[in-house]
Amino acid sequence: MRERSPGFWPLAFVFALFVLFMYGPMFVIFVLSFQGPDGGLTFPLRGFSLHWFRQLAEGLGTVDIGSAFLRSLGLGAVVMLLTVVLSVLAGLAFRKRLRGGDALFYVTVASLIMPSIIVSLGIGLQFRLLDGGIKSALETLGATTTLEGYGTALGLFTSALGAHLTWTLPFGLLIMFAVFNRFNPAYEEAARDLGATRWQSFRHVVLPLIGPSVIGIGMFGFTLSWDEIARTSQAIGDVNTLPLELQGLTSTVTTPAIYALGTVTTVVSFLVMGVTVGLAVLLGRRQGKGRKA
Repeated sequence: MRERSPGFWPLAFVFALFVLFMYGPMFVIFVLSFQGPDGGLTFPLRGFSLHWFRQLAEGLGTVDIGSAFLRSLGLGAVVMLLTVVLSVLAGLAFRKRLRGGDALFYVTVASLIMPSIIVSLGIGLQFRLLDGGIKSALETLGATTTLEGYGTALGLFTSALGAHLTWTLPFGLLIMFAVFNRFNPAYEEAARDLGATRWQSFRHVVLPLIGPSVIGIGMFGFTLSWDEIARTSQAIGDVNTLPLELQGLTSTVTTPAIYALGTVTTVVSFLVMGVTVGLAVLLGRRQGKGRKA
């Protein structure tokens, strides 16, 4: 057995402290969420049961956790789909030199360095101005009935969707650019020589090779949307996603039910990551079999 260097144990100790700092609070929440009916927000642990999960299913006061959960799930799924599609298309487009491509790239990734709350406020303001323009147009056209029934353009799949894409798309683009920078175009040329069309070349050659990265982008898109608060807060309108409801409940709910909600949301994130890793491994094995064949 090789002898450890003198610096190994100090570095291992620092790494252990880092892991404890990162994941310790999460495990504490997991443990406290399984307390009995007499449990509190701190240790010691009082019993062990699923009582607070049952209470969570029944609802926490006036907050409809189920609806907020479904809203976040639906928004995350749409954000994931759009992030994957737009990132792949942009990656394909940027393989060639584009006029104004550098400026377009910097504008796209600029939202990563802008404060999230400023992005949310800006999007919310844009849609409120849009509301004003639509109402003025309806009033000018004399569409009184439509005007009375009009609410706001702010919503889950309008302003909130746009706000989330300003966060997820730059990550997707950066990943795709890195993937295509290492992609060997000789595979496509070989497919073309064998008579494949552009679509067939992409579907049967390019997509299988970049498949694991595409799945990773999908995971990033969903998980970043799933727990986003700052970019959603001013741009969602009159409904809330699950993270916003959870943030509001931290000041009103004083039972381990809030921990049960945190456990459920974390489990969903782990499930998404597990499915993503499983799909990536499956694609890798299929590619390996294809090479052997």
